[in-house]
Amino acid sequence: MTKHVAVLMGGWSGERPVSLSSGKECADALESKGYRVTRVDVGRDIATVLAELKPDVAFNALHGPFGEDGAIQGVLEVLGIPYTHSGVLASALAMNKVKAKAVFAAAGIPLAEHVVVTRAEAAKAHVMEPPYVLKPIAEGSSLGVLIVRADATHPPQELYREDWSHGDLLIAERYVPGRELTCAVLGDHASEVLEIVPVGHAFYDFDSKYVPGASRHEVPAKIKPNIYQACRKLTLEAHRALGCRGVSRADFRFDDQKEELVLLEVNTQPGMTPTSLVPDLAAYEGISYADLVGWMVEDASCGR
Repeated sequence: MTKHVAVLMGGWSGERPVSLSSGKECADALESKGYRVTRVDVGRDIATVLAELKPDVAFNALHGPFGEDGAIQGVLEVLGIPYTHSGVLASALAMNKVKAKAVFAAAGIPLAEHVVVTRAEAAKAHVMEPPYVLKPIAEGSSLGVLIVRADATHPPQELYREDWSHGDLLIAERYVPGRELTCAVLGDHASEVLEIVPVGHAFYDFDSKYVPGASRHEVPAKIKPNIYQACRKLTLEAHRALGCRGVSRADFRFDDQKEELVLLEVNTQPGMTPTSLVPDLAAYEGISYADLVGWMVEDASCGR
C-alpha cells in the first residue's frame, strides 16, 4: 500500500520562508518516489488537521520555534503519528543553545567560552572582551546573530530596536576566527566534512544560507586529516549526547592559527532547500535528494 505522507511546513516562526522552501522540495521528491503526499502549511489547528488527515507518516520540514523545539514532536507523539528527525527531548535541548552547550560540555566536546545575558545587559556594555558573538538562545538560520568586532567601542545598536523579536535572553560567545565547517549524521554514521565559504558576506548569515550563489560549499573540506576526523567524531558524539535521531547537522568553527576546533551547535531540522548543506553532503556519498527523503520517511517512528 502506498504510504500517505503529510509534509509539515511553514508554521509561524521567523524561519517560515525557509520551511516552505524545504517542504516544497521534500514533497516534490517524495511524490517522485511514488508516495502519496499531502502538503500541510502548519497553523495552530495542526492537531485537528492531522487527526482528520490520518497520515501514515509526518515528514517534519518545519524550522524554528514550535517545529524544531519539541512542541510539534509532542503533538505527533500524542496523536501516534510516526515522524521524521529527532524526538521531543533531543529537539528541545538542541534548540536551546544554553541547555545544548551544557550537554556538550558534560560530554567533553570543545566549545568557545560563553555567558548568558539579557538583551538589556548586552546593550548597555560589552559583556565580554571583543570580539564576540551575540545569539538568541532559541533561533535558527542565523536570525538575530550579531558579531561584535575587536575594535567595537560599544555594543550593537540593533539591540535597542523596538521591533527586536528574538527574545530577551542572549548567549554571548567568544568569536573564533577562521573557517566554517559542518558535518551531518545520516542514520548512524557521520558524513564527510564540508567547508562553507560565504561569498560577499562577513559570515554565514541568513542570505549566505538561502540566496543562490551567496556561499560556496567545498566537500570534502580541505583541512588536515586529524582535524577532519575530529570533526566527524565530535559530530557523532554531539548527536548521541543530545539523543538525536535520523538526520542532524553539527556546525563548527576552526581557527587555523591555533588549530582550535569548537562546536557551535547541532541542528536537528537541517534545511532541505536548494542551497542547503545536508543534501550536498548526501550527494557526495552518492545519495540522491529523493533517496535521502525517502529513507527519512522509512525511518520515521514515534518514541524517538
